Amino acid sequence: MTLTLLRQRALKIPSLIAAARRFNSSLVETEQDGEIFLVSIARPEKRNAVDAETAKELADAFRHFEIDDESSVVVLYGKGETFCAGYDLEYLSTRGPDEFLRWLTPPGEGDGPMGPTRLKLTKPVIGAIEGHAVAGGMELALMCDLRVVAEDAVMGMFNRRFGVPTVDGGTVRLPYIVGLSHALDLIMTGRAVHAKEALNIGLANRVVPKGKTVEEAVKLAKMLVCFPREALCADRKSVFYATFNADSFYDALTYEYSKGVKLQIMKDSIEGAKQFLQGKGRKGSFDDYLD
Repeated sequence: MTLTLLRQRALKIPSLIAAARRFNSSLVETEQDGEIFLVSIARPEKRNAVDAETAKELADAFRHFEIDDESSVVVLYGKGETFCAGYDLEYLSTRGPDEFLRWLTPPGEGDGPMGPTRLKLTKPVIGAIEGHAVAGGMELALMCDLRVVAEDAVMGMFNRRFGVPTVDGGTVRLPYIVGLSHALDLIMTGRAVHAKEALNIGLANRVVPKGKTVEEAVKLAKMLVCFPREALCADRKSVFYATFNADSFYDALTYEYSKGVKLQIMKDSIEGAKQFLQGKGRKGSFDDYLD
């Protein structure tokens, strides 16, 4: 990424450059594993509930990931046995409605209450879901492209019980992930969704043993890292455009073509064809991309 482009983006997101310099804190921890960037909510004593400062640190960590050319995939998880219990209701209860409304910002003018949920990330995000991912925590999970879920995990819009609004993209993303009928059920009732049901309705992509979600999410991330990056990111971007932005089917096809037909992708495609002729990936094998 050029310095000019970085500066242009920094004008749109004022804290972008600052985030690149500072993204570790006592509330949010990060780790680099090759091309994989790991982000963890580090408030296990609060079941990783998010307050204003945690939200800011989370958003900054994801901004760092976005501008870091060395990072291809991010894995989001919670320290301890809980992914995220949502917004910190203890913190919220000490604020008056007027103060809270002043802190909230509309999309396009600032981050969401949970932090990174409004960012337009151009690289894959994988969520490792242990324990509860509820209320705002479920909205963080929905922000992820893929969700690796523990077999005893619980998800749900638990904020329904207390009248806390869903304003981090939950009502926007969920229908596209599980379908309108399932989404309305989960959003209006706020009921718990366990791992088996989550897998059945598409809310979970993988279900793994308790305590193994980060390990399995990293394995999945390493598989994605093995693929040519330009084509993967172009296809990912096309999916999001077709889902949320396209005016028509033809518009989506045109966008897909414009992003796919680029010199670097064509070079990677030709190199991939040569590897296939040499025996790699024959008969649908992914062995070269798996541990």
